[in-house]
Amino acid sequence: MKPLRYFIDTHDKANGSFPEALTPEQFEGFYAQYQEACLAEGVIPIRINLSYGDGRAFCLNLAEDADAVRRAHARVGLPFSSITEVTSATPGDTFNRRQAHFQVTA
Repeated sequence: MKPLRYFIDTHDKANGSFPEALTPEQFEGFYAQYQEACLAEGVIPIRINLSYGDGRAFCLNLAEDADAVRRAHARVGLPFSSITEVTSATPGDTFNRRQAHFQVTA
């Protein structure tokens, strides 16, 4: 098995990749189908941030490559605006690589 990497896929109603007037109940039903498609393609959905009102979603997945994420979307007929490989930039994994410039005093 190849190492898994993070990918964010985006959906935006302005681009036709987020359904108009999607309700939380509709999303819940559709997401169950998407999870099955991900399982079949070796994709692990991690988190979805979405705005029903704005018609946008940002989905974080683990996968071998972007093609696996594309195939999972295709299995359920879900369009997307983009799929981008990403890495984290948190104090624990990026910013602490440089030496700290502070001193703790008691």
